[in-house]
Amino acid sequence: MSLDAPAPAEAPTTPPPRRSDPPRFRPEVQGLRAVAVLLVVVYHLDEKLLPGGYVGVDVFFVISGFLITSLLIREVRSRGAVSLGRFYVRRVRRILPAATLVLVATAVATAVLLPATRWEQTAVELAASAAYAENLVLAGQTVDYLAAEEAPSPVQHFWSLAVEEQFYLLWPLLFVGWAALRARAGRTRRTGAVLACAVGAVLAASFACSVLLTASEPTAAYFLPHTRVWELAAGGALAAALTRWEVPRVLRAPLGWTGLAAIGAAAFSYGAGTAFPGTAAALPVLGAAAVIAAGRGPGRLSAGRLLGTGPARFVGDISYALYLWHWPLMVITLGMLNETGFDPVPLSGALVLAASFLLAWGTRIAVEDPVRERGLLDTGRSAAVFALVGVLVVAGAGGALHVRAQQALTTPFDPSVHVGPEALASGEPTQTEVVDPLYPSVVGAEDDLPDLYSDGCQSTEAETAPSPCVYGSEDAGTTVAIVGDSHAAHWSPALQEVAEDRGWRLYTFTKSSCAFTTELLTRPNGDAYPQCQEWNENVVAELRELGPSIVFTSSRALALPHGVDDAVTGRERMAEGMVRLWTRLEESGIRVVALRDTPKTRARVVECIDLHARALDPCAQDRDNALEAADPQVLAASRPGNDALVIDLSDRFCAEDVCPAVVGNVIVYRDSHHLTATYSRLLGDDLGSRIDAAL
Repeated sequence: MSLDAPAPAEAPTTPPPRRSDPPRFRPEVQGLRAVAVLLVVVYHLDEKLLPGGYVGVDVFFVISGFLITSLLIREVRSRGAVSLGRFYVRRVRRILPAATLVLVATAVATAVLLPATRWEQTAVELAASAAYAENLVLAGQTVDYLAAEEAPSPVQHFWSLAVEEQFYLLWPLLFVGWAALRARAGRTRRTGAVLACAVGAVLAASFACSVLLTASEPTAAYFLPHTRVWELAAGGALAAALTRWEVPRVLRAPLGWTGLAAIGAAAFSYGAGTAFPGTAAALPVLGAAAVIAAGRGPGRLSAGRLLGTGPARFVGDISYALYLWHWPLMVITLGMLNETGFDPVPLSGALVLAASFLLAWGTRIAVEDPVRERGLLDTGRSAAVFALVGVLVVAGAGGALHVRAQQALTTPFDPSVHVGPEALASGEPTQTEVVDPLYPSVVGAEDDLPDLYSDGCQSTEAETAPSPCVYGSEDAGTTVAIVGDSHAAHWSPALQEVAEDRGWRLYTFTKSSCAFTTELLTRPNGDAYPQCQEWNENVVAELRELGPSIVFTSSRALALPHGVDDAVTGRERMAEGMVRLWTRLEESGIRVVALRDTPKTRARVVECIDLHARALDPCAQDRDNALEAADPQVLAASRPGNDALVIDLSDRFCAEDVCPAVVGNVIVYRDSHHLTATYSRLLGDDLGSRIDAAL
């Protein structure tokens, strides 16, 4: 989200009846910047106050498209051409100094104040932000099931700047072509129509992409440039239109207030469940366009007059720096507190807001104004050198974070120290602090995954054909299988240990968010999940043909059928769907053994361990809370006529009253509900003895 600095000189506020060029400075547009940035900041600090405050970014897109296109139109009409060199020098001068300052400061603050679990991801995103590719990194993460619970990085907000800069790589080329056409064909209506068609084509194509991708992949659509370009192009189309037409004087006041009302309606009525951007983004985009088109308007009660007042213009002047600073301040504060929101500590929200305004004001007067007013970075060479040095400095800071993360990663496994569940089995007191190095390290725990992920056989949401991994001897006398969602997958290291010890051959049939039931489930994005039903049917067919002696199954106890809000009803239906699939396996002579779901733990548990190494109690979960959900598998096994067995290893996760995050110097969970592969592997002996007892 670039908030280009206004030109220092003001133009008359009342335009002539027909103007050939857009005015250079619009005080009401500065005020509209203030509205946009305050929407975003309030939304980030307390989503409940403005559940749709994220539309402030869309308002910024319209403003930026309008201002940049106005500049390009003036250049074509005054010079007869567009200088790409001059265009990008202006971009460097207005964007990079403040952005580089914030990125470097954030890198230092991350190393000093945030837990080690944040260093690696922040290092990656620092480099992406410096290269204006942060939106592409985030779009990739949204389709990565394993990244679903990662804490936001302190530079995540640079995604909107990346979208704009990607837009500016191509948008000026339209005006280069338009200038060339004008030079050849003259300043005719036909050349203007060609520009209008080109702008309209970009707008329409991007809007169509936005609608289609938002319907299929809404989380990725939020960050991708081709789903957002139309919002900037809408501002550009408005700038072009206002060079030929203007809103009648009598309509300006109502149009301005209508535009503000549209933005406010989106900010208050939209929320996390709104499919966005898509068609929903049209409301704030059209609202912003209406405010700009209305201008200051006649009379003292127009929206433009209000937006042009001193306080609004002041916030507009610092809006770019305010946007840059508020997010890292908030994320770092929450990271230090190991919280996910400001509800428990409302004072910290007020402090973050005050600090954001202070740093934004300081950045404006100490960095942005001097660069603009003293003619710094005015040449192509100086701008290029500054851009290169800035990228290298930020990359160097990110590299230092990466090195620190790698150093923290190197904890060797010591079987005499890292005993894991054996500590609970022997009745040792619950571990309350970190004395010996933990395994895996806090940096490596989130990536401590079962082999089947790296082996490429954890089926994605879109897949319907099973692609099992096979572990163990090829000439094994006994074949077994594990089937279910990612909670079945995190049992696979333990089963691999059992299979290796007993000479079994193990097949893994696991799929993200797909419990082994006939019920229609819900994808993580909230959509229905028919691919899971089809996949389960295909798995049953393959298992009946394979004919294993035992099929182990497990799934997340909190999973419910699609559209069912009542937990009791939902788990009963899940159990009934499980019985139907189990019965078909049992009819083929296959024994079904359900592994009771593992206890849940607190959010960002690994980060908590890093922050509270000397007092681990805050990272533990009360046993009653950890096991509060009735497991549908247990309900299914209790159905009459069902021969399935249940194995419950809860006593290897929880003591009498508490389920600790660290057991026997081993980190139990890699996130709020998945086991580390190490802890799962160390459960192999216990699982083997429980299998013997059950059978």
